Amino acid sequence: MSNGSSITQFLLLPFAATRELQLCHFWLFLGISLAALLGNGLIITSAACDQRLHTPMYFFLLNLSLLDLGCFSTTVPKSMANSLWGTRAISYTGCAAQLFFFLLFISAEYFLLTAMSYDRYVAICKPLHYGTLLGSRACVHMAAAAWGTAFLSALLHTANTFSLPLCRGNAVEQFFCEIPQILKLSCSHSYLSEVGLLMVGALIVIGCFVFIVGSYAQVFRAVLRIPSEQGRHKAFSTCLPHLAVLSLFVNTAVFAYLKPASISSPSLDLVVSVLYSVVPPAMNPLIYSLRNQELKDAVRKLVNGCVSATIYCFLYPAKGFHCRI
Repeated sequence: MSNGSSITQFLLLPFAATRELQLCHFWLFLGISLAALLGNGLIITSAACDQRLHTPMYFFLLNLSLLDLGCFSTTVPKSMANSLWGTRAISYTGCAAQLFFFLLFISAEYFLLTAMSYDRYVAICKPLHYGTLLGSRACVHMAAAAWGTAFLSALLHTANTFSLPLCRGNAVEQFFCEIPQILKLSCSHSYLSEVGLLMVGALIVIGCFVFIVGSYAQVFRAVLRIPSEQGRHKAFSTCLPHLAVLSLFVNTAVFAYLKPASISSPSLDLVVSVLYSVVPPAMNPLIYSLRNQELKDAVRKLVNGCVSATIYCFLYPAKGFHCRI
């Protein structure tokens, strides 16, 4: 294979070599997928429908759940299908699309987490100015900036990566198409330009991380000065989940993209990629709902309403056209 144009498909890394373990992987990821879909779906529906949750924090949380679903659905279904059918193939176009959308969702999620740290800083450190600094227009602009910046970044990285000549086979040592694994297939020194872009991206990530750490340092200083124990508990309950999600996401993603080649191995890359691409989207709803009483109440109200409407439809089928589930 002399260049990328001669490659019509890539071979993804399977989770297991035996048929039994492949099916175990399929059922495991199916369970995680359904849990992620249910959890994020409940958060999206609750935040959109419950008037009490029409605040900046829940607006950002709604966007975060959308990004989680997008990130999850970009990589996991293809891996599940390959395990179910015992194949490894993904088309050249499918690989490029998978890389683009994964970068889009994962980058937008990180930028959104940065915006959420600013939201917590203003809410706790400058509560009197909260409505002014974080009005509906400001929140929409911040979310649009996160999506827009991520789109441009994903487009630039994808175009640059797939413009490289690929002559080292078509086997991707990962369960989805990822930049470091595609670069390993390149036989041109042009890949240094993509490495340079990755370094610039790393600097942006570090800058956002410094901003987040600074914001939460101010938040914790303010929280510790709150005289009421209940007030401190409420403040921590909205900040600690964010920090937990951020820590898992940043640490594993940075390690995946910037780890030395000397310690790289297919099994290690596989574990790390699962930790930053599969676990956070599945765990985010659980982390946020367990620490947030308002969200738990909204989800409980939504579920009770759906159950009541379903029971009514079964008890009074003749009036089924009045049912609203």
